[in-house]
Amino acid sequence: MPHSIRFRSLLAPAGLVTLAACSGTTTIHHSPPAPEREVVEVVRLDVPPGHLPPPGKCRIWIPGNPPGHQPKPRRCAGIEADAPAGSWIVYRPAKDRRVVHVRVIDERRPGVIVRIRVFDLDGRLIGDERV
Repeated sequence: MPHSIRFRSLLAPAGLVTLAACSGTTTIHHSPPAPEREVVEVVRLDVPPGHLPPPGKCRIWIPGNPPGHQPKPRRCAGIEADAPAGSWIVYRPAKDRRVVHVRVIDERRPGVIVRIRVFDLDGRLIGDERV
């Protein structure tokens, strides 16, 4: 079989495939956007009093974990580096033992503080501090 006939016989099916691909209606399906992760807003401090860190100390608190499964209280220096995304850093100032400061860690970025809330020892929100 001559080369020109073989080439034409291959070209014809390739042309039909190309035409078929171009002649149809293109439908684009958009999937709905992924739902946003729920941000845990701290409006009442739900840390049992016996699990608050001692004055002058900090504690990483992971919302949703039982109190007995939380990390132990420790020195505050460098604690942000160990705070997982979505956690809180609970702090009891040594000078004012009647309040509890909560540094809220970003939901997606470990160690990044997005808000500081101040509570009384009964867990009621007093106000916010600047980050």
